[in-house]
Amino acid sequence: MTAIEITADAAEQGFDPARLARVDDFIRERYLDTGRYPGFGLAVARGGEVVHLSSQGHRRVDGAIPWTDETVVRLYSMSKPITSVALMILAERAMLSLNDDVGSHLDGWNDLRVWVDGTTQHYGTRTAERPMRVKDLLTHTSGLTYGWMGRHPVDGLYRRRRVDTSPQNGTLADFTAALAEMPLLFDPGSQWSYSVATDVVGALVEVVSGVPYDEFLRTEIFEPLGMHDIGFTVSDEQAERFAANYAVPALSPFGVPEGANGDDAVEIDRGGDTSPYRRPATFFSGGGGLCGTMGDYHRFCQMLANGGELDGRRILSPLTVANMASNHMPGDVDLAAMGQPVFSETRYDGIGFGLGFSVVIDPPATGLTQPAGSFAWGGAASTLFWIDPVEDLHVIGLTQLMPSSAYAIRDELKQLVYAAIVE
Repeated sequence: MTAIEITADAAEQGFDPARLARVDDFIRERYLDTGRYPGFGLAVARGGEVVHLSSQGHRRVDGAIPWTDETVVRLYSMSKPITSVALMILAERAMLSLNDDVGSHLDGWNDLRVWVDGTTQHYGTRTAERPMRVKDLLTHTSGLTYGWMGRHPVDGLYRRRRVDTSPQNGTLADFTAALAEMPLLFDPGSQWSYSVATDVVGALVEVVSGVPYDEFLRTEIFEPLGMHDIGFTVSDEQAERFAANYAVPALSPFGVPEGANGDDAVEIDRGGDTSPYRRPATFFSGGGGLCGTMGDYHRFCQMLANGGELDGRRILSPLTVANMASNHMPGDVDLAAMGQPVFSETRYDGIGFGLGFSVVIDPPATGLTQPAGSFAWGGAASTLFWIDPVEDLHVIGLTQLMPSSAYAIRDELKQLVYAAIVE
């Protein structure tokens, strides 16, 4: 298991302990006592030290097994920053460039077409104004989409042709071959839209490195950082620590049982032997396929907070991490200026996007207390993290409820944590 423990006194690291204790009270009263979340894990670290660690509630709503620091969760899109780091490892070795055309590495990705009009049955396309570049994938300006969004006929086309990221749905090569035949929503680089782009990044890592993607993550990131519980499959040893997953039927586009409706959470994956994560994966989804623990993600975040190094093992250079955590939107605009807002794991006003993370660029516009330069992401089951270089802070929250937009836990935690910093 990947251990995590409190290593410093909160007051010595500039927190008011009473104010920090409010965070756990808030989570319990707002989310656990009301049955909104089954359980919740929280870690707060500052100055390289863990100052607050709590686990409340249960792994299942039946209350039989407590939520602990060792609980294994579906990280979903918190896989994306890890995949982005994997690609930047190759970029640092000059094995590819962010300016490379994707088609120079993946077969069939030259001469991509852009949607013009029509339906999923009959539609018109045109030639893209320029090729898709590797950087477009990292910044979600590629023109790709997600089939579950249901906002555009191209989303429906993904569903119709089963271009999805489930663990047993073919391989990365199968996925990229099918995706290359789909029209783009827009010209690469012209708008921002959350998408399967990071799954294509995982495929690029596999092709360029010549190493299966899951093995690359294991040897280049997980083993060097001591992330022992993370992977695409939940092992027999981890099974009893694997949390169930829930969804709000009225809000969730993900796997809700037929006939379920309303605002009360329903179980969609108990985490037992029938869970897709308990079977060997064939599709290694860099965009959302990893499961792991609080300890795993803390070590990943601390590496980034340290500028790419942890316990003497360097993954990236400090300059690379700083570049990843900078806004890469054209003209340094926020996401609100980059197209029609769609579902995302971040707000749009005052938020830019880097190479795998959202980035705060205009704190007043966000309406929250948070310094410029903070970078973050989250997952579909309401998991979250952010890293704040100004305050030398990172925070991780883990639970299992879909969709992440069901409740405002991310904004609420920021308000509570920053209110506890007094020096």
